[in-house]
Amino acid sequence: MRNLFIYGSLRHLPLLEIVLGREASGIDLSPAVLPGYRVSAAAEGPFPTIAAEPGAQAEGLLIRGLSAQDIARLDFYEGAFDYDLLPLTLADGQGAEVYLPQPGRWQAAGPWSLSAWEADWAALSCHAAREVMGYMGQKPRAEVDAMFPMIRRRAHQRVLAEQGRHDPGTLNGKIEIARRERVYANFFALDEFDLRHETFAGGLSPQVERAVFVSADAALVLPYDPRRDRVLLVEQLRMGPLARGDKTCWQLEPIAGHIDVGESPEQAARREAQEEAGIALGRLEPVGNVYASPGNATEFFHIFVGLADLPDAVTGTGGLASEHEDIRSHLMSFGDLMALADAQALANAPLVASAYWLARHRDRLRSEEAEATPEAT
Repeated sequence: MRNLFIYGSLRHLPLLEIVLGREASGIDLSPAVLPGYRVSAAAEGPFPTIAAEPGAQAEGLLIRGLSAQDIARLDFYEGAFDYDLLPLTLADGQGAEVYLPQPGRWQAAGPWSLSAWEADWAALSCHAAREVMGYMGQKPRAEVDAMFPMIRRRAHQRVLAEQGRHDPGTLNGKIEIARRERVYANFFALDEFDLRHETFAGGLSPQVERAVFVSADAALVLPYDPRRDRVLLVEQLRMGPLARGDKTCWQLEPIAGHIDVGESPEQAARREAQEEAGIALGRLEPVGNVYASPGNATEFFHIFVGLADLPDAVTGTGGLASEHEDIRSHLMSFGDLMALADAQALANAPLVASAYWLARHRDRLRSEEAEATPEAT
């Protein structure tokens, strides 16, 4: 049996329970101090790092009596952060092992606070930890490391879902999940369910099998110039039409992208506008917050119309080379956009929704623009 000193996010007991796979009530925990070390925020992410510093001390918890299976689970979780388990001596003279970062791996960026981390990051970290630990014994650690950015985005999606405000008065019924199994995971994931659910007639349905495509929340924005009365669309190759056998594999769309961890949908919309089209957005007008396809996918869209200055020279190509994006932008008059929408020539649902939203609110937007920038006389 082994003893471990923990100084960072694992002091959040719900996270420790997920990593160890058992309740905190069965874990021997006590306060402890590690002399000669300072805990700091890591510049690279919302987690702490630790480094030797004479005269400093790190406060934390001592966990006694960890089994080989406990250590294996901790190693699997900590592996993504490049921390090694080393023996040290605590302030009271007890020996304990401590996860220390590999030299130069993380850069210290000021003090780190457990309470501040819990307020901002605990929920996301617990969701991410559940997915990570679910791969133990199923996937090698290196494969999980490669997926970690999308794991954190999927965790962020769950946090955003918990903040959702949809309440149209529909049934808030009972759902019994007998099995949830992740049958595929990489950039996206696929989960299978065996479940029963409450019916409108009362009672529970027979057990049914279902599958769901697991993605992340995305921000979408249609740039609109009310003075010139035109929009900017982007064009890129899309896998959905390709896999379906559609001859139109390059699609016209609003600007769109996944919401990064820690971003708001509005921040993501502004960032994506810069990355994909090189434009700065003014005021964002909310169009809707909707599921892309609620029958089979978690993908959730935060859709905006963004006011922008769209001169003739604004078009070009863009996208991030690191994400293998190849994107071309187009200017289109409002009239031409609506002609395509009315002809059912737009195959992108958020673009159609944004076009008809704009048709409803266009007069207001143009009137506000005219009041803000009156013509010189």
